[in-house]
Amino acid sequence: MDCRKEGENFQKLVDLVAKLRVECPWDREQTNQSIKKNLIEEAYELLEAIEENDNEKMIEELGDLLLQVVFHSQIKKDEGSFDINTVIEKLIEKLIRRHPHVFGNSNVKTQEEVLKQWDEIKRKEKESIFDGIPKRMPALMRAVKVQNRAAKVGFEWENIDQVWRKVEEELNELKEAKTQQEKVHELGDLLIAVTNLARFMKVDPEEALHLSIDRMIKRFSYIEKKAKEMGKSLEEMSLSEMDNLWNEAKKFDY
Repeated sequence: MDCRKEGENFQKLVDLVAKLRVECPWDREQTNQSIKKNLIEEAYELLEAIEENDNEKMIEELGDLLLQVVFHSQIKKDEGSFDINTVIEKLIEKLIRRHPHVFGNSNVKTQEEVLKQWDEIKRKEKESIFDGIPKRMPALMRAVKVQNRAAKVGFEWENIDQVWRKVEEELNELKEAKTQQEKVHELGDLLIAVTNLARFMKVDPEEALHLSIDRMIKRFSYIEKKAKEMGKSLEEMSLSEMDNLWNEAKKFDY
């Protein structure tokens, strides 16, 4: 597909969304606030398609995500704030500014040099090293981002043994917590420490938790299947029975 065709198709999409905002009662009533959760949902559906390496699903989910960008921009255009062209222009400016080795005189060549340069450019653009980390990002992902930013300026454990000791310290403090507020505080500190441990082990804690959740679902599905074969409902089964079936599922590498 040539660039002209790509441009024409994009403009068709923009025009279509603008028409929907005028003629469709549902689209007309939406605000950035009312559809903000759709953006997150579409992003996760795209992530799943990427993980499955399913091209057809990727095409569909990329389209759905693109629709969200155009829809949010159209709402702002209708308010008289900005339009999709402003969004694209700002993106182009940022990409050029952050790639001086491509569009400027920088001589960096390796991936590591590019990332270091990228971080230096971003730091100059921000007041704090933590600027740009979304508050609504999933907590484990946000914790890793914050810890990595702090580590880049020297706020980092020297070795993994220190991290293990911190995990043990936070676990003991959680055991000793009395009030609900103390429990919330100490549990959060423990999760931060465990996230640090994951970084030192080069494990993505978000991914590790997702995999554990998947295993739990598969193993419990095995319990549900066996319960049906036994003619029982889950409520009729004892914890001991379910635990035995859980251990059976583990043998099948569920």
